[in-house]
Amino acid sequence: MNDYSQIWQTALIEIKGIVSAANYTTWLSTTKIVKENEGVVFLGVPNEFTREWLSKKCHNSILKILRQINENVRALDYVIIKDGDRNKDTPQKKPISSPTMAMPLQDFYINKEDNLNPRYTFENFVIGPFNELAHAASQTVIKNPGQTYNPLFIYGSPGRGKTHLIQAIGNQIKRLHPNKKVFYLTSEKFGSDLLNSFQENKTQLFKEKYRKYDVVIMDDVQFFSGKEKFQEELFHLFNTFHDTGRQLVFSSDRHPNVIPGLEDRIRGRFGVGMTVDIPEPDHESRTAIVRSKARIHNINLTDEVVEFLASEIEDNIREIEGIINVIACQVQLKNRDLNLNEIKYLLKNNAKPKKNISVKEVVKIVSDFYNIEEESIYNKTRRKEVVKPRQVAMYILREDFNISFPSIGDKMGGRDHTTVIHSYEKIKEDVKGNPLLAQEISQLRTML
Repeated sequence: MNDYSQIWQTALIEIKGIVSAANYTTWLSTTKIVKENEGVVFLGVPNEFTREWLSKKCHNSILKILRQINENVRALDYVIIKDGDRNKDTPQKKPISSPTMAMPLQDFYINKEDNLNPRYTFENFVIGPFNELAHAASQTVIKNPGQTYNPLFIYGSPGRGKTHLIQAIGNQIKRLHPNKKVFYLTSEKFGSDLLNSFQENKTQLFKEKYRKYDVVIMDDVQFFSGKEKFQEELFHLFNTFHDTGRQLVFSSDRHPNVIPGLEDRIRGRFGVGMTVDIPEPDHESRTAIVRSKARIHNINLTDEVVEFLASEIEDNIREIEGIINVIACQVQLKNRDLNLNEIKYLLKNNAKPKKNISVKEVVKIVSDFYNIEEESIYNKTRRKEVVKPRQVAMYILREDFNISFPSIGDKMGGRDHTTVIHSYEKIKEDVKGNPLLAQEISQLRTML
């Protein structure tokens, strides 16, 4: 790409046809291509808001148009440029909101060969009392892949760093054992590949694809709940790897023994290795995580602010990262550090509800929303108009407030925890393909 200006002007003509005039003026009129490197186009934008809007609303369309203009384009990224640099090809050296831009090109794109994100490393993984056992088990696996703790099974509630940890294992094995082939995937991707192989009569190719690796890292294996065909193929893959001394690493949002619809033989295979929990992070660890995320974004937080954030966000590391992203954006827009009151305002408007709400309060809000008697949710009735609200209440209690399955069951009519798990999983799956249900849950969350 020799003439960035001409390429972008051509692209803008196409883009005008897919966005409104108002959106074009607001978000695209001040953009320009600032450089291209090995097929990656860097689009200069004036601020974080523009970067976020384009990446969420138009990224795929812009990339598709650029590829039509030049078939060598393989990726699109954004860089914030100063007002004085709008007519230059030099991006801002240290965009606060995009720390990855300071990294070498190969360091912020997922490797298609192993599916690992190179940003997930042990160098930026914060170790504390809450995850030190999981970290120690990971280090043992890295030293001798396939020999000790095989499989390694890491579980814990969403947002506690499981994906970071298991991908860090893969990246470290690549560095220390360059002869070993590593591959990361989600269990949903595994299942999707298997279904495609059935439809295309290519099951043997499917088996060969995964059996060529020395280390397979699989995320979110709770997805296999109740899926017999997927479990059968996982069982065969497990046996092949275990018999040949190759490493398997799994993650899940719960212990394998409480994943509903999981065959005993699969549970047994998981149990032959090491199963370790990542519990709620302690206050000291949360403080270290806040400081670490702030350093990544090049923002300064006072001890008072760090203490406040560590105290307010008790369970979810991902939530900490989210609020730090918001703070970084505001620091850039205001061009100054934020005070404690401003941080409190941001947290109030961006953080998820805290988990100190009672089960009774959630049940009351849900029953009022669906216009049913509050007591009916606690009763054993299977009436359709009651079953759905009951399942929604259980889903919200688990998803938003991380209340344990046994506790939810006990406080909602003395139900067995497996019933709660089933309700949670059903709503979790239904909400993906049911926009009305998703809207209902969104409205309920605003009432909590």
